[in-house]
Amino acid sequence: MLSRKGIIPEDFLLTRLAEDVQQPKFKAKARKARFVAKNGTCNVAHTNIREQGRFLQDVFTTLVDLKWLHTLIIFTMSFLCSWLLFGMIWWLIAFAHGDLVQSGEDFVPCVTDIHSFSSAFLFSIEVQVTIGFGGRMITEECVSAIIILIVQNIVGLVINAIMLGCIFMKTAQANRRAETLIFSKHAVISVRNNKLCFMVRIGDLRKSMIISATVRMQVVRRSTTQEGEVVPLDQIDIHMDNPVGTNGVFLVSPLIICHVIDKDSPLYDLSAADLLNEDIEVIVVLEGVVETTGITTQARTSYVSEEILWGQRFVPTVSEEDGMYAVDYSKFGNTSRVPTPCCSARRLDEVGGIAQFKLNEGVTLRASVRRVRVKTHRN
Repeated sequence: MLSRKGIIPEDFLLTRLAEDVQQPKFKAKARKARFVAKNGTCNVAHTNIREQGRFLQDVFTTLVDLKWLHTLIIFTMSFLCSWLLFGMIWWLIAFAHGDLVQSGEDFVPCVTDIHSFSSAFLFSIEVQVTIGFGGRMITEECVSAIIILIVQNIVGLVINAIMLGCIFMKTAQANRRAETLIFSKHAVISVRNNKLCFMVRIGDLRKSMIISATVRMQVVRRSTTQEGEVVPLDQIDIHMDNPVGTNGVFLVSPLIICHVIDKDSPLYDLSAADLLNEDIEVIVVLEGVVETTGITTQARTSYVSEEILWGQRFVPTVSEEDGMYAVDYSKFGNTSRVPTPCCSARRLDEVGGIAQFKLNEGVTLRASVRRVRVKTHRN
């Protein structure tokens, strides 16, 4: 993989390189299955589908969704079967007209130089792929042969359009562009602008931009309604405070996407201690239009409790060098410890906000800062 060769640092995750992510060796308890894997694939198995015929109503999409091996097999068999079918028809026409046995000078065959099924099969290939070697040709003797010639040309054009279009769509799929859209391996929770925030970092390795890029976040967890109904995968949208102030982002350099944990946030009651025992998963979706192709692409990842770091923030990656802004991707996933309250956002609001909390817990916060500085100085 790229990261193993030293091309891509280990501090961030390509959306398709899930095997490079090291899982924690020790877990406090058995965790539930991930809804979305780190590489963006959805961990959902569709079983007991009775209406399989619905897939055949959209044959083109079904062909595009197939694996490459299956697509190539269908591609080959579609041409081979059509050649064999029309080769049999040409042989039957020649047999019915007597082309296989009569060879007088005054005899005009339907198709010249057809003496066996092999020659009829070769003529079928020449007609459908318009090779035309010149040895075999159709005459005006048989109307049925002219009709079959027209039908085979139309069938060949339809097969070419479907199969070549399918191959093109598979090679130009938007998820290929998502390979270079990256997410930080971990998410962080810390104080930003005197508010407790959940943050992730996103970036784009290509120079060609993603137009109208938008970022969405969802929290997936098990919940119970007031009526007692258990929702195993309750998807809750969370609001983001993007750097540009709207849902759209200008993804030229790595950006930190921030979610303020307020009273409307599903993380409002989450504390540092609860994070260790809570089965929670935050899904991040980045989508936009590829500048070079105009195709909409989407990259996804998720963060479970073990991948959310409390009391840390991302280090800067952008610096100004020689009149240009340089991005150091080796620091893309690096974080540093910052003094952060371990209580929930609800508790902070109850005591009067982060400013009042600092007044009440100022000694503890200053001590934590001092310990970090002493440790840094020793290193």
